Amino acid sequence: MYAERPFPGLACVWQRTTSSPAVGRVVPDGCTDIIYSATTGEVFVAGPDTVGHVTRVSGTLFGVRFGPGVGPLAFGVPAVELRDQRVPLAALWGPSARLEDDLGSADDPCSVLASAALERLRETPPDPAVGAIASAVSSSSVGELAWSLGLSARQLHRRSLAAFGYGPKVLHRVLRFDRAVKLAWAGVPFADVAHRTGYSDQAHLSREVRELAGVPLGQLIRP
Repeated sequence: MYAERPFPGLACVWQRTTSSPAVGRVVPDGCTDIIYSATTGEVFVAGPDTVGHVTRVSGTLFGVRFGPGVGPLAFGVPAVELRDQRVPLAALWGPSARLEDDLGSADDPCSVLASAALERLRETPPDPAVGAIASAVSSSSVGELAWSLGLSARQLHRRSLAAFGYGPKVLHRVLRFDRAVKLAWAGVPFADVAHRTGYSDQAHLSREVRELAGVPLGQLIRP
């Protein structure tokens, strides 16, 4: 069972519970998460992924999700250093015994994680270019986007790697893929998904999903 809910200042908080060990597929969405395992007591960071991967899950996981470009502000490292990685939170924040104790005794571990995450975010001012890159990357060429931000293409690429873990072109692919998957989950026909998210046709959508997720779209959204 997986459920998520909105939380002010974050993309969402979420909880996943399995009654027995299971296999799940994690796919790119441009986000970073802090995850707490109530079974093992581990607290770790899931960096931005470039491809889907299969993971084994058991017990209950609690997580907070940062929107694209936000997580690195809380972690204090460029997103590219976390790309496709799962890193103990203590490696980024230092010893976290108090946080782990609070999580272990909390009725709502998601709120504990969210409070810690938001406290870190308040300590670091956001890069004003990050939101502009995320919102414009789907509608502008790299050159146009760089010009609109007063950056060279090389500077844009560097800023994008630091904030998102991807260069602008890969970021566009990942964010478009994420929008497409959400529409497909909502029951939108695949041909309409392709049209609404900017793929040239359904075949183009199918190729991109296979490359980024590792499985066909129908299999990816199968309950």
